[in-house]
Amino acid sequence: MGLWTLLEGFLLLANALAIINEDRFLAPRGWGFSDFSVRRTKSLKGQIIGLIHASQYLRVPLILLNTIFIIVKFLSG
Repeated sequence: MGLWTLLEGFLLLANALAIINEDRFLAPRGWGFSDFSVRRTKSLKGQIIGLIHASQYLRVPLILLNTIFIIVKFLSG
């Protein structure tokens, strides 16, 4: 496993976090950002909710990174 494969894995994980719909998937399970309080930011659940919420704002950079990865994969074979 090389560095490129590791970067691809992180990009796929970021894509998965960015497309999660909060209203349909997270909120019914109690993982919505509205259920998240300031005092619970230190817990693991609070950190994960914060990561999911933050990654949803990175959609435009993710589109650019996906385009770069597709072009590099296409050129390198």
